[in-house]
Order: sequence, then structure tokens, then C-alpha cells
Amino acid sequence: MDFPKFKYHPDPISTGAIKNSDEICECCNEARGYVYNSILYSAEEIEFICPWCIADGSAAEKFDGMFSDNHPLIEAGVPEEVISEVCERTPGYNSWQQEVWQAHCGTACEFHGDAKKKDLIELNGDSLESFLKAEMIKPDNWKNILEHYSKGGNPAIYKFKCPECSENIYTMDFT
Repeated sequence: MDFPKFKYHPDPISTGAIKNSDEICECCNEARGYVYNSILYSAEEIEFICPWCIADGSAAEKFDGMFSDNHPLIEAGVPEEVISEVCERTPGYNSWQQEVWQAHCGTACEFHGDAKKKDLIELNGDSLESFLKAEMIKPDNWKNILEHYSKGGNPAIYKFKCPECSENIYTMDFT
């Protein structure tokens, strides 16, 4: 069986959302070699879910849960079918506080994990201005953040990519 493809999270193994594991999926009761490495927002505490049960929606349905908060996408005016795909059939991601799935051009963006320092150094112009405004960061503070930034650190800066226009969108989270 081929590894599932996720339109809005194209490489969940490299982002750390899916990890190798011999654990048994609590949805399908199979050990498929991989499990989800983040949270399913559900009334039940679910520890192990395989990517196949995420991709086909069976985990979200069985446990009446979501892998990401739908509110940011609703607020951005993203179509309901896209919100459903992101929140019910796409691996979420780990963040310090709570993930905020990004939207652009009227749709959900692809999640590409922690930004690389090189990505942030190259951020300039309107893109940098938009990021600083959205995150309420003063330019002088940005220089300090950038100087001390490390991928996977605190603060965390996450990279998204718009599937419509290919613009990179960044969001920040910290403890």
C-alpha cells in the first residue's frame, strides 16, 4: 500500500508530523510502520493513528475529532470542503501554543514545517512587512529574532506555501 498523499501537508515525515513506528493504529487496528506524531483534538485521548486513517478521514470520523483548528480557515473564508480536508484528512503540526493553519488566495496553504534560517534571511519587501505586521514584531526585534533563530527552536517560525500563487507564508509561535 502506497504512503498516502496529503495536498496541504506534502511531506509529513520530514516535518515530523508522521514518524516511523511499530505501534498499532487505534482506528484500523493495524501496525503499518508509521503513526501520527501530533494531536487529534477529540474527547477521547488517542495515542496512535496511522497516516492512512488520517487520509481517508476514518480517524476524524471514528473519534469525532480534528487534526487542526478550523477557526483560522473559517475566518479566512476558505471553502468548507478545503477546511474539511485540512482539519479531518490532513496531519496537523506541533506548535508551542496552538497551530494556526495559514490561508492565502482564498484557500488553505501547504504546510512545509519549520522555516530554515536561510528562508527567513531571504524574506524581504512586502512579504517581510506582512509577516512582521501579522506577528506584531518591530523591525529591530526581528533582527534579534533572526540572529538567534534556529529551526525547531523557540520562537518557532513555520513555513507555508500558497498552492495558488506559490508565495511563502510564515507564522510564528513561542512559549
